[in-house]
Amino acid sequence: MSRSRLNHALDTGALALPTEGRIVVFGLPGDAELPDIAPERIEVVQPFFPDRATLTARGVRCVAAPEGRYAAAVVTLPRARERAMTWIAEAAAATDGPVVVDGARTDGADAMLKACRARATVAPPVAKAHGKVFLFDADATAFADWHRGPAALPSGWITAPGVFSADGPDPASEALAAALPAIPGQTVADLGGGWGYLARRMLDRSPDIAALHVVEADAVALDCARRNVTDPRAAFHWADATTWRPPAGLDAVVMNPPFHAGRQPDQALGRAFIAAAAGMLAPTGALWLVANRHLPYETTLAERFRDVSEAGGDTRFKILHAARPCRAAA
Repeated sequence: MSRSRLNHALDTGALALPTEGRIVVFGLPGDAELPDIAPERIEVVQPFFPDRATLTARGVRCVAAPEGRYAAAVVTLPRARERAMTWIAEAAAATDGPVVVDGARTDGADAMLKACRARATVAPPVAKAHGKVFLFDADATAFADWHRGPAALPSGWITAPGVFSADGPDPASEALAAALPAIPGQTVADLGGGWGYLARRMLDRSPDIAALHVVEADAVALDCARRNVTDPRAAFHWADATTWRPPAGLDAVVMNPPFHAGRQPDQALGRAFIAAAAGMLAPTGALWLVANRHLPYETTLAERFRDVSEAGGDTRFKILHAARPCRAAA
């Protein structure tokens, strides 16, 4: 693996981190190279459960939010600009030393460099691997107005910067919600439940549901879901939907599965969601999912369920219904 931008900058002396004290790192991917400092000095803020689980398995200490004061902070730019702004504001507020920003050009590194230069004295950036890493001294007041927390949309739904479909309900989820009958089962899961749109719609129309498990990997989205879904039948799980397991076999699973890993299409994610759903369901359980019309999930469904049909849709989306999971998938 080639040296990361940050470690390249440290190796060459273009940037320097304090030799003592804790360092908080925002958004470090699970498989990323760690900064070249003692591992016990590093704490990582990572709201995406699969990355956090990978980091924890590597022996990295992860925290939900900065704890106390730090000697320095490193922000790995996420795709969402407003989440990046929030992390930089939190880093500047928690740090007594420098704030380092590291990001790919495709994640807005050039634009973020320009924005930071308007508020702080930025050291000369280091360009490497189609991105930039740069440093400035922390000043909480200079970046305080960059913090973007959860907020209510005009529609009343609460979302937050960086969550999927932060501007309102995703059209695919709206299509699925409109097509769903009243769920007759007692126990249901919403896999990849996001900020809670589908969960609340199901609970509003399905009085027979006794328990609805909302499973979401993004801790920020799940926090919004807790605020959007106040029905006491809802239980919230910060987890990877492909590995989470319910306490007992479910009567139904509903989902709008992701089909991108970062910026790249990845149909394997949707197939993994289907396989996981089949393993969670009781023998008579059923799955409802929505997918873009071009995604070929029917083959995977036929491998995992005895009954598969298209229950609705339009030119953009298809609503797929599958029942009676195969015993081999349990």
